[in-house]
Amino acid sequence: MLQLLLILLLVFSPGAVAATASGKVFVDANQNGLLDRSEQGLPNVRVSNGVDVVTTDDIGYYEIDAGDESIVFITKPRDYATPVNGHMLPQFYYIHQPNGSPEGLRYQGIAPTGPLPEAINFPLLPRPENESFEAILFADTQPQTNRELDYIRDDVVAELIGTEAAFGMTMGDILFDDLSMFPRYNALIARIGIPWYNVPGNHEMNFEAADDRYSLETFKRFFGPPYYAFEYGDALFVVLDNIDYKGNGEADPGDVRGNGGYEASISRDQLKWLESELSHVDRDRLVFVATHAPLGSENGAYNTKNRERLFKLLGGRPNLYSVAGHTHTTDHVYFGKEEGFPGPGTFHHHVLATVSGSWWSGPFDERGIAISDQRDGTPNGYHILQVDGTDLSVRFKGAGKPADYQMRIMFDVAHHQLRSDSARDFQMGELLDGRMTSDEVAAADIIVNLFDGGPKSRVEYRIGDGEFMPMQRVLRPDPFMVEQYHRFADTKKSWVQARPSTHIFEADLDDSLVPGTYTVTVRAVDEFGQVHHGHAVLEITGGMAGTESGVAYP
Repeated sequence: MLQLLLILLLVFSPGAVAATASGKVFVDANQNGLLDRSEQGLPNVRVSNGVDVVTTDDIGYYEIDAGDESIVFITKPRDYATPVNGHMLPQFYYIHQPNGSPEGLRYQGIAPTGPLPEAINFPLLPRPENESFEAILFADTQPQTNRELDYIRDDVVAELIGTEAAFGMTMGDILFDDLSMFPRYNALIARIGIPWYNVPGNHEMNFEAADDRYSLETFKRFFGPPYYAFEYGDALFVVLDNIDYKGNGEADPGDVRGNGGYEASISRDQLKWLESELSHVDRDRLVFVATHAPLGSENGAYNTKNRERLFKLLGGRPNLYSVAGHTHTTDHVYFGKEEGFPGPGTFHHHVLATVSGSWWSGPFDERGIAISDQRDGTPNGYHILQVDGTDLSVRFKGAGKPADYQMRIMFDVAHHQLRSDSARDFQMGELLDGRMTSDEVAAADIIVNLFDGGPKSRVEYRIGDGEFMPMQRVLRPDPFMVEQYHRFADTKKSWVQARPSTHIFEADLDDSLVPGTYTVTVRAVDEFGQVHHGHAVLEITGGMAGTESGVAYP
């Protein structure tokens, strides 16, 4: 594996001053990072300054305006690999910032780069890519302390070592404001052993910046441009920055971080760049869009400004999929004409489960790691993207959980509902387990949290060898989370509360069930058509009514 110590190895002439960046994209046959005389340039590779997009000519040469400050970057073409540094971070860019980052930033930004080099050359390595591949999708790893970095190391990184995935991505909130942890975080993620791409979030910002322009100086230092694209197989992956920082001049006096706040928005420069980028991409190809904040949500609570302009750019493309993080809930949203997406069909937007779950809150497991179930009842974890040409599917993986652990099955009787104060008189989980009296059956429901479910998911259950009965999706908190947060209030972050979940399914238990022990089978089909199964045991004991009528215990 080629290790690069610099962002790029350049041919640099100290006296050169140029208004235009130029150089070659070339096949680095000997993998030394240098453009040697015998090495061939690559034609038709896209090069951008963040607004304009040009393509290399027949010998791999390009020219593009660099302006006073810019990042010049390429779109990695299929069947080629970008060199990575020692932390497995792809090196596909050159930062042109002659005077470096502004003074006064708490965390180090960009050192002065001086005038443009005489040539900015981008090495690529030949590496055939299959149309069928996997990628690892993280959202909101978000460690607030170095101990929480330990959790990431032991809860998710260790189990992914040896993965055959082609690459990984983190959808923002990589850290939790303390940007000094980037080196250790990157070193840990690198142990997974695959190239790793990153999306900026609202917790990677330099809060001392006057406005959005210089709010990602530390992010840029480690990862390069805040928006970019790369190809893998027959797919185009697009990363967008939809966090618009309002600057420290508008700080809320009650915000101890001095954070001036932000809104979810996509800048005009990004949209202009994306329009140029997509003009070079066949309309039938799969386009994957990654942001930090959701483009929208089922209940309308989240919305990205300028999303209609994004939808217009993506319109006419039949193979689209997008992901986000940010909410620490898992959701599926389908944008149609009412939301401004012109079609064809609907645009699938997937808000991913987060690695940090409920911000590393909750009781501790036997390893001393916070269990950190999300506030919608989803275990903390990540997703595995499976691509086959233009088709894709995504499967959820709970951290440290078996791969087939995709649902939580609970039972509840009406008088329990969400009354956390009644938990005092019961052991953890006893209110939701499968043991009840025959008197309680008439008031009892079966509740299933399908962790990555959504509006197109179907869930049904059966008792014993009976027929499968449908379950209805309802918007309500997961009662398991209500109880967990109540019992372990001292282990959760102060802002963490159980929130209504978009993937809870309910059904009324058959009132005619008699005392006995039953196998309950749940069958679910998720948003991607994947089938999941779960089982529980239901015990019905004789109640007062059963005793009076002479019905004995089984």
